[in-house]
Amino acid sequence: MKALDIECVQAFVLVADLASFTRAAEAMDATQSAVSLKIKRLEDELGRRLFERTPRKVRLTAAGQLFLDRARQLIAAHGNALEAFAIERRRLSIGISDHAVGAELPLLLQRVKRAEPGLVLEMQVGSSRDLLAAFDAGAFDAVIVLGHDTRQDAGRRGGEVLLSESFGWMAARDFAHRPGEPLPLAAQSDSCGLRSMGVTALDAAGIAWSEVFVGGGVGTIAAAVSAGLAIAVLSRRVAPPDVVDMGPALGLPPLPPRDLVLYASLSDPTARQSLRTLAAAIRSTAG
Repeated sequence: MKALDIECVQAFVLVADLASFTRAAEAMDATQSAVSLKIKRLEDELGRRLFERTPRKVRLTAAGQLFLDRARQLIAAHGNALEAFAIERRRLSIGISDHAVGAELPLLLQRVKRAEPGLVLEMQVGSSRDLLAAFDAGAFDAVIVLGHDTRQDAGRRGGEVLLSESFGWMAARDFAHRPGEPLPLAAQSDSCGLRSMGVTALDAAGIAWSEVFVGGGVGTIAAAVSAGLAIAVLSRRVAPPDVVDMGPALGLPPLPPRDLVLYASLSDPTARQSLRTLAAAIRSTAG
């Protein structure tokens, strides 16, 4: 058997990880047709069909499942070989809004590491406002944040919109609110953009509210909501699986969407490639 094309193998792993030819193409900075051709070439070389393709889903065949671990090993070995004479390991520092990532963060990091095993990845999760200020000061190579004003933020320093986040009034399934009492809220500090969005919507609708839990991050807010202590404004994409949107049932006002925006200042091509992989992986969480 002749040697396999490493780019075809990389395309295969990306399609498998992201479950999408489109997302894999974004990660490789290529067209979807180019990725399809790479997969076809690999299938021809192996003499096996690797994916089952449907209009909605991409699934590995039995042969694809069998080949996947070996493909990862091949990519890792290739990356290690290229790093043999590297004087300094490449680094990529990223700030991500805590409203933008949930339980899928380990999977996102895993996908980036698989795409570039030799990369040193530095990541900080925080508020969009703080991360943007740090990015402007040169503390990060890239940040992924929620836009406060889509029309203003989308064009800020070449920002790339990754997806549009939708939000809901999330609460535990057994959450009960007594009519006539203020709505119990869980939120972050006064500077939190989602807190401001929720409070503004409630005030405009004339709905009384009371802040009963102040968290230090989305993780603590989600815990309070799951425990049934309060209701909170959370992204539907990253909200805990055990909570539901109680907005319609309680007659709460609709919440506007916000764009998740990537801002980057990178010159290293390998770092840019890893960032494209992360961006594609985040897009894949939107379904």
